[in-house]
Amino acid sequence: MKIFIPVFVLIIFAVVRLGAQDNQPVGIAEKLGQTIPLDAEFYDESGNLVQLKSVITKPTILMFVYYRCPGICNPLMTEVANIVGKMDLELGKDYQIVTISFDPEEKPELAADKKDNYLSLIKRKVDPNGWRFFTGDSVNIHRVTDAAGFFYKKENGTWVHAGVLTVISPSGKIARYLYGIQHLPLDVKLALMEASEGRTGPTIAKVLSFCYAYDPAGQRYALDIVRVCGVVFLGLVGVFVIVFLVKPGKKKGEPQ
Repeated sequence: MKIFIPVFVLIIFAVVRLGAQDNQPVGIAEKLGQTIPLDAEFYDESGNLVQLKSVITKPTILMFVYYRCPGICNPLMTEVANIVGKMDLELGKDYQIVTISFDPEEKPELAADKKDNYLSLIKRKVDPNGWRFFTGDSVNIHRVTDAAGFFYKKENGTWVHAGVLTVISPSGKIARYLYGIQHLPLDVKLALMEASEGRTGPTIAKVLSFCYAYDPAGQRYALDIVRVCGVVFLGLVGVFVIVFLVKPGKKKGEPQ
């Protein structure tokens, strides 16, 4: 009897743990304003072990994928390559991209192949260090994915997961989530501007940031009609004041 009790306890524990894994949520739990652990360590494309804080130094598009994915990961990375070629921001100078495989079985050699593949799709000359591809162990992977609210699980030999771009600041703070595998270059640009933490940017960028606001329902940026109309109204009031109230009257003796 004394032998069966600990065995029974172990069986119960295993069943409970298996049930917890089956009920593991899949998707995104937004953690806007929170920070990912920049001390997490990953292997880069050359097999060097590096901390994220030595890599993330600019507004960053963070992608969680797995490189052997038969589903949405490849279309998502292809879309990002197309966006890089269309945006007027410069990869490696104004922003960067960090791609992390959440499959701990994938190795740096595969990350290097993916990097060569997707950089070749970009229709402009870019700094290859602007887009990094990483692999890592399960501990560091879960530290970062959990902090970012990215949840996934393995089912029938493949990983079930969402497609999302997580835009973070140079300090690792989460600024915006962009869902799906198709994105407008303007949406990505505005998200990167949000993540820049008030850094000085071109005047046109400031104007865009003022005129557009993120729509949580539509999960994209939209023209802020109220704000734009308010500016137009104030402009008209200013013109009225200048023309009718401030404009000097005519002196005596001048022709009417």
